[in-house]
Amino acid sequence: MEEGTEVCGGGRLSVEKAQVTLPSGRTKERYIVHPGKAVAMLPVEGEYCYLERQYRFAVGEWLYEAPAGTMDEGETPEQTAHRELIEETGMQAATFIPKGIIYPAPGYTDEVITLFEARDLSASDEYQMDDDEMIEVVKIRLDEVEAMILSGEIIDAKTICLMYRCFGCRR
Repeated sequence: MEEGTEVCGGGRLSVEKAQVTLPSGRTKERYIVHPGKAVAMLPVEGEYCYLERQYRFAVGEWLYEAPAGTMDEGETPEQTAHRELIEETGMQAATFIPKGIIYPAPGYTDEVITLFEARDLSASDEYQMDDDEMIEVVKIRLDEVEAMILSGEIIDAKTICLMYRCFGCRR
């Protein structure tokens, strides 16, 4: 891919127009969204996990999601997971178990999300929730989460990936 031209940007997000060379050798113009790197974690306590019910303005809906957030400059994925878990849930984890990475939408973005299972939870107020976040933390049995995924009640991709990576496919 040749160096592109930023067509718009704001905050952590930028959109680039670039000429890309496909494996066939053909060249095409494409737009690439650069949102930055992110993390997502599934806080687990026994047979329960904690999810967020969060309003997402882009789709105009309240979604069930695993806690997640964008990495700050100079942070490691583990540092971001520590900070974001506290900011969004008021809990910290003594143990973060790496569960790999995902590309949530590689057709138009280079976003990478690093996944963690968060264990050994305790309360913390080290960080505060961002003022633009509308989040309700909910404690749900793991078998109920699986049923919510299968019924279409949970439709957030990173949350579905985390459940699969943490607990495998039970069927």
